[in-house]
Amino acid sequence: MNEIKLHLGCDKRYLTGYVHIDFADYPHIDYKSNINNLTMFNDNSVNLIYASHVLEYFDRSEVEEVIKEWARVLKRKGILRLAVPNFQELVNVYNDYKDLSFILGPLYGRWEVTDSDIVLYHKTVYDYNSLAEILTSSGFTNIRTWNWREVFIDENEGFDDYSQAYIPHMDKDNGKLISLNIEANKL
Repeated sequence: MNEIKLHLGCDKRYLTGYVHIDFADYPHIDYKSNINNLTMFNDNSVNLIYASHVLEYFDRSEVEEVIKEWARVLKRKGILRLAVPNFQELVNVYNDYKDLSFILGPLYGRWEVTDSDIVLYHKTVYDYNSLAEILTSSGFTNIRTWNWREVFIDENEGFDDYSQAYIPHMDKDNGKLISLNIEANKL
């Protein structure tokens, strides 16, 4: 039986072997939908959910319901793999450079949805402890960080998204990773 893997809020980015869900309109989108509504999937039917730099577009008061919906479709022990701007590292970047221009985008991101009048902004920020607390209270366990170099291999080698965001930009060997990459298993 095939594994079902979801790529939520994927925008232009394509991952081989994933079902792509976004309300933007691109040829690779399998379901044009808001990512907090996965009614097209049955309970306990999905093996893995990947959501990179989309959770921060939901208000803190909405996040638990969003995570609850994602947990609904995940199988027991299924993986929720997230990437969000890392507040702790953004503070470190600011302290190193004393220049707001390096951190304004990750803190207050603005995204104009292609072919629409929709404009979205980041509504919150996370550090490891705050996101782990939300995941724990939402029924997840085995919370840990993940390394994009170990995840995007084989058929997805060369894949690049905000889970690989560095300061200085694109300096993946010497820069500071400003993405908090965290994953957990559904109980």
